[in-house]
Amino acid sequence: AVGAAAMEEPAAHNGSAAGPTPGAGTPARPPATPEGMALAYGSLVLMALLPIFFGALRSVSCAKSKNSSEMPETITSRDAARFPIVASCTLLGLYLFFKIFSQEYINLLLSMYFFVLGILALSHTISPMMNRFFPANFPNKQYQLLFTQGSGESKEEIVNYEFDSKDLVCLALSSVVGVWYLLRKHWIANNLFGLAFSLNGVELLHLNNVSTGCILLGGLFIYDVFWVFGTNVMVTVAKSFEAPIKLVFPQDLLEKGLDADNFAMLGLGDIVIPGIFIALLLRFDISLKKNTHTYFYTSFVAYIFGLGLTIFIMHIFKHAQPALLYLVPACIGFPLLVALAKGEVTEMFSYESSAEILPHTPRLTHFPTVSGSPASLADSMQQKLSCPRRRRQQSPSAM
Repeated sequence: AVGAAAMEEPAAHNGSAAGPTPGAGTPARPPATPEGMALAYGSLVLMALLPIFFGALRSVSCAKSKNSSEMPETITSRDAARFPIVASCTLLGLYLFFKIFSQEYINLLLSMYFFVLGILALSHTISPMMNRFFPANFPNKQYQLLFTQGSGESKEEIVNYEFDSKDLVCLALSSVVGVWYLLRKHWIANNLFGLAFSLNGVELLHLNNVSTGCILLGGLFIYDVFWVFGTNVMVTVAKSFEAPIKLVFPQDLLEKGLDADNFAMLGLGDIVIPGIFIALLLRFDISLKKNTHTYFYTSFVAYIFGLGLTIFIMHIFKHAQPALLYLVPACIGFPLLVALAKGEVTEMFSYESSAEILPHTPRLTHFPTVSGSPASLADSMQQKLSCPRRRRQQSPSAM
């Protein structure tokens, strides 16, 4: 829910290793230099583009995967319609928790929760890259983690995860980053986990069609605008939430180095939500079989334009901005204009991504036609039942 947090100009990141959080009695920080702000905003844009681009590419192979541990989660129109409501309830609940209970204990529980999730996400992210560094004679053993419920025919799989020795090495490396984050809450460790969450979200969360994407983005457009402009809930939770649910970059890096503590930030929801829509358009491009990625590149450029406009407006008005206010119209409008120009609006909205998620699953593509009166149908069925069944002899090739 906090993943759709707006970008905020000089905001302290509570996860920083050094530096107090600004508040009552805290001396004001010196204003960030133009160079520092340009470096921070440019880095945020680059970090946002990386998981979208590579996550979209990996979503294509993920959609065709037959491995049960790598199957994507499909978002339907019903899920998309409920998502802003569930996110609003979660966000308001977190806000009340931070107001009622001690922030220190809440963040301790959240840190342990995201410590485990971050290690798994980072391990899954770096696994394809690390495979290139393993020698050919590396003893790679296969493992399977299986949890079931019930017995006999009623047995149901709860967890079925397949991994190998190389995945265990990646898990060990990710655990080092996890311990670093847990002990120091350093902004670099925070960003490593944030990038891993974003890339996994774009790769594994699939919209089933463009209409569902429009419903999801439209609902979160209203959600983001309301909770940022209408109340202080979004900004308060984003600044109090000590977890890698946002990308941060210091604006005083040039002055203080790695110990900088004056951060600009971007919520992961402003990356993942448009990212899964851009990944859907990439799969739509591939389904057209024209060897062009027109809609993917159009939406990717639209995202850059929307994020750049967010930064510009935030810098002018000196106020946190709901990034989805600018990203949603750009990411939907630009590809739609291209589809109108090419006359492919019908193909775009009739494309079903779910048809490619399980290519090995048989699907009913047509229904048999039935004609005649009920009496004639009953007579024909009776004749078929009265005829002796002939056992088809299988040929050696069929055997």
